[in-house]
Amino acid sequence: MLSAPQKAICDSEARFRVAVTGRRFGKTHVAMREIAKFARQPNKQVWYVAPSYRMAKGIVWDQLKDRLRQLRWVENTNESELTLRLVNGSKICLKGADNPDSLRGVGLDFLVLDEFQDMSPVTWEVLRPTLSDKRGHALLTGTPRGIGSWSHEMYSMAKSTDDWASFTYTTLEGGQVPKEEIEEAMRDMDSRTFEQEYLASFTTYKGVVYYNFDREDTIKDLNSMPRSILHCGIDFNVSPMSCAISVIQNEIVYVIDEIVIEGSNTDEVIEELKTRYPKSDITMYPDPACRQRRSSAGGRTDLSILQNAGLKVKVRNSHTPIRDRVNAVNTKLKNAKGARTLFVDPKCKQTIKSLEKMIYKPGTSVVEKADGLDHMADAVGYLVDYLYPVHTKIDPQPPQRWAFTGNTQARSWK
Repeated sequence: MLSAPQKAICDSEARFRVAVTGRRFGKTHVAMREIAKFARQPNKQVWYVAPSYRMAKGIVWDQLKDRLRQLRWVENTNESELTLRLVNGSKICLKGADNPDSLRGVGLDFLVLDEFQDMSPVTWEVLRPTLSDKRGHALLTGTPRGIGSWSHEMYSMAKSTDDWASFTYTTLEGGQVPKEEIEEAMRDMDSRTFEQEYLASFTTYKGVVYYNFDREDTIKDLNSMPRSILHCGIDFNVSPMSCAISVIQNEIVYVIDEIVIEGSNTDEVIEELKTRYPKSDITMYPDPACRQRRSSAGGRTDLSILQNAGLKVKVRNSHTPIRDRVNAVNTKLKNAKGARTLFVDPKCKQTIKSLEKMIYKPGTSVVEKADGLDHMADAVGYLVDYLYPVHTKIDPQPPQRWAFTGNTQARSWK
């Protein structure tokens, strides 16, 4: 069954709809319902597009495939191309927006752009003409980005343009997440991220990545901190190699020192670290790419180099999305309750510069890396994201119900 806000989106007769909602609102269920609604008509071309091909497969493929099979709508399934051909001649395809130019050329009856805030505006520029000859419809769904971003521009345009409609709902209004979980998220996340992810608020970020960094509140003299146990985030960029050295007490991260070496390698960083702190118990938190063998390291991996040096290593199996890693650091800098649990010593000049001055490319959520400020922030981020990731503990919801009406060809989703 649909919640009232979900029903408002689905019942809209606008040709183009933009729905900006909080996380776990139920956007995927809305998208799948609308895909089914259009595909139940004979000989329709329907596309679902996510920011990447992998996301498209992970978000809706199994759910959509299984539910349409339950309705006995599916004639043929192509797992390699993520395509469903239905008994009525309609075709549903899942695509990624990684390469927008590859999406040209097909005439569409219905299009879903899911998590459209994470796509390049070029994706819409390429796909909009595919709807023209058939007068196709489109649904753009996602969570907010800052004022001035492409997602905000599309949402604002939809509010005042004929044949467009815009919707915004909070996570709680979606009916999928209990109020208690929302209150826990408010405690666990920084205020701006909470407003964006749960309240569906277009917060003004002004392009700053680590907006919760504050010189007065974040920078503290940490010379008195003990050095017996150290936790170090490390970024393996050759120039510079960057290592953020911290002490953790009572879940508070104190960045007490940093290593920045131009034209260096992992062995030299380890040597410098052990020279400075010969008696310390050290745990490293590296980039997950540390598992890759490098010819410049004699076929060794950065992970094996760290381990063979007698260092403890804690590393994720795969990269966390940059957005989530940034949110984790911003939450430690200041959460939605105003608590700060990440501090930096004033001698860590590169760490301070990185956290204070990193920006997004104008109008995007892509971090500007041309000035090289990202390396030390990444080092801090790998440590924070491993120990204090941004996550929610959401109990699984019972499957949405499907109701059958009419004959096999006309079975429908309610």
